[in-house]
Amino acid sequence: MDTMEKLRILTDAAKYDVACTSSGVDRAGVKGGLGSAAACGICHSFASDGRCISLLKVLMSNVCAYDCAYCLNRRTNETMRATFRPRELADLTISFYRRNYIEGLFLSSAVVGSPDYTCELMLQTLRILRVEYRFGGYIHVKAIPGADDALIRALGLLADRMSVNIELPSNESLTRLAPQKTKENILAPMTHIRDGIRENAHDLVRYRSAPRFVPGGQSTQMIIGATPESDRQILRLTEGLYRKYALKRVFYSAYIPLVEDRSLPALNTAPPLLREHRLYQADWLLRFYGFTAEEILDDAHPDFNPQLDPKCNWAVNHPEEFPVEVNRAPYEKLLRVPGIGVTSAKRILRARRTAKLDFDGLKRLGVVLKRANYFITCQGKSISRICTDNPAVLAGILRDRGLPQGGFQPEMPEQLSLFTPTKEDTVKCLTGQL
Repeated sequence: MDTMEKLRILTDAAKYDVACTSSGVDRAGVKGGLGSAAACGICHSFASDGRCISLLKVLMSNVCAYDCAYCLNRRTNETMRATFRPRELADLTISFYRRNYIEGLFLSSAVVGSPDYTCELMLQTLRILRVEYRFGGYIHVKAIPGADDALIRALGLLADRMSVNIELPSNESLTRLAPQKTKENILAPMTHIRDGIRENAHDLVRYRSAPRFVPGGQSTQMIIGATPESDRQILRLTEGLYRKYALKRVFYSAYIPLVEDRSLPALNTAPPLLREHRLYQADWLLRFYGFTAEEILDDAHPDFNPQLDPKCNWAVNHPEEFPVEVNRAPYEKLLRVPGIGVTSAKRILRARRTAKLDFDGLKRLGVVLKRANYFITCQGKSISRICTDNPAVLAGILRDRGLPQGGFQPEMPEQLSLFTPTKEDTVKCLTGQL
């Protein structure tokens, strides 16, 4: 099999790995070397200046020793198999870089023989890139659970970011669908990477020339919709991972039925894209808005209302917290108002030092009054006709967003128009596809 045929097979097999994240690494080019890394973004992310930055996302091999029920590359699945040689993949990466196709590499792999042997193949590839080619571009590598700590550390000294896929939201689901993987084997490399980053931070304070260990931090990914866990269980796991392992990001991947198994959803089941979108929004609340998982969802509401974003969903379920007087409320309170984000909350704090704010002023500051007007007052006045302690607030929010009250109900027949958004358009907007 030639190199391009391997590339076709292994890039296609890698498309289910989520890697759309900024690199978190700034590295200038070195004379005599190749490439540089920028913190603004990697893997088809859009930078603040509008640039789209890309990388080669590929598997080292899809020849897997494991038989995970949900995986397309599982041992018992009939699919074309291929494995790159380290030199072959390194040469290919440099060739693509010189043609300006890519600016970095995202490298993952199935388990070839054993975790240690797989890590050794990936390590050889990274050494060729970093040492022989002096490649300074961004490299994100997936650590293989069960591999020796020394191999994980060696990879971390050559990569910018590492990740270990937690795969499924509970140990029960992991045992049922991936019996050859264990919770302990997955968490062990995450712990080693976390400790290595902390030790390296102290080393860099004392020795400026100390080698950097995973400077872009670590992340993880879990599959959503393949198992019956609630949104609350997933959020609690996410919160624990951020707190215990200092992750940069937790990625959620809507399960796409690709293999037939009685333990999994049927092949004709639609991927839960809207649920994935709501989890990403809730993840943002955990990281930047000061919410906890127990606040966002509770026993009475274990799953998100798909028609509302998580912040609005929380506000509707907690009418006792509102209305908020924007001229007096602290920053933490402002962040909990739907329609007020981090930037607009900081603008409100600055602006009210010099003048009393009104609703026109809030609009100029970037507040989305269409959402916020149900939950705020300005100088004791409200422009909403609906009291926030009235259940009708939910219907009012849905109406203002162009959604039918009570959910997606069958619509009355009407004359079609090229300029009228359809129900499918609405769903695509919610999931970020439009």
